Amino acid sequence: MEEQHRRALRRGRARLVAALRVEPLWDPLERRGIFTRPMLEELQGAGSRGDQARQLIIDLETRGKQAFPVFLSILRDTGQGDLADMLVQECESLPAAPQLLDLRPVELELRGEKQRKTVTPPERLSFPVQAESKKPRTPLPAQGSAVDKKSHDLVYELKADPCGHCLILNNVTFSRDSHLSTRVGSDLDCEKLERRFRALHFDVLARRDLKAQEMVLELQKLARRDHSALDCCIVVILSHGCQTSHIQFPGGVYGTDGKPIPIEKIVNYFNGSNCPSLRGKPKLFFIQACGGEQRDRGFLVDCDSPRDETPGASLESDATPFRAPSGNVDEPDAIACLPTPSDILVSYSTFPGFVSWREATGSWYVETLDSVLERYARSEDLLNMLLRVANAVSAKGSYKQIPGCFNFLRKKFYFMCD
Repeated sequence: MEEQHRRALRRGRARLVAALRVEPLWDPLERRGIFTRPMLEELQGAGSRGDQARQLIIDLETRGKQAFPVFLSILRDTGQGDLADMLVQECESLPAAPQLLDLRPVELELRGEKQRKTVTPPERLSFPVQAESKKPRTPLPAQGSAVDKKSHDLVYELKADPCGHCLILNNVTFSRDSHLSTRVGSDLDCEKLERRFRALHFDVLARRDLKAQEMVLELQKLARRDHSALDCCIVVILSHGCQTSHIQFPGGVYGTDGKPIPIEKIVNYFNGSNCPSLRGKPKLFFIQACGGEQRDRGFLVDCDSPRDETPGASLESDATPFRAPSGNVDEPDAIACLPTPSDILVSYSTFPGFVSWREATGSWYVETLDSVLERYARSEDLLNMLLRVANAVSAKGSYKQIPGCFNFLRKKFYFMCD
């Protein structure tokens, strides 16, 4: 498909998703050779009408040069000429494609041929090189506009406002039968993240002290929402944690009744199969909970950095013992190959198997994450900021902790900043 047509589809996508009647399109799209029947069946299984429309527009960009004019013709044939006219207007309003630059060949001799007076044609390479005066000048981006500094092809676009939903599950007080302690300082963590993600243009909902099944219901409710008009989704969980048997994502978190929920299960509520309207969009998970019960005392290094001593009396962990599942369960190492989930990032407050430290003023991880987002969200992508978080947290305390993440994002992620 011509670049001009792709850009028109992208600019008109929001209106198409809102208004396109997809049902009359299937037969003519197959009849005129734009999609095969299996492709159409996959599109029809994408979810709601809006989800099907969104996926159709995305897939249409891959269907060759004739796809765009044929699509316009089908729109008019099915009584949707207003949408066809809108796309034509989008095309006409786009700036013309830049003219090809003059290129002149420069001959380069192969290594070792400098002393030879004659070089046979096969041994001489020719590369098109732009003349210095013809090279286009790259304009400097506006100060503070991080996305302008990067290739848009490798950056997730956040255009909606709010750009997505953010669900925070904050478990503080646990049942007596669970034998889990009260998570002092977690309310402060929750308040920090509520303020931070609202400032980053997310629609934030915080829920406190939920049992495991109540947590599942909140997560499923979010996953079943229509995210078609949004660009992202965030889930934050603040609770006690444990190790669990897993295939893709390690660890689990506890409801206030002491029942664990595997992180893997939580993430999978939002995958492409269970949440079609988030396909191709970044799904971010931030987990403040222990990955196990090991306490890391670290190791000695030559370093000029000052030690960050932590008062022992006020230091708590979110750890609980690992209980191996009963029955015949495959070990992770027994899996030779697994499908990789796309557009997902899970940020853990600590390395799997180790405790995650928390004080009365909040957890090390959330306090640092909030501080880094406040300072760097305007200029750096998420992965770079998470490196800063890991570096800062790893320098704290007598006991040690290092956050980490499982990253399956396909592009760089920049938050929307004022």
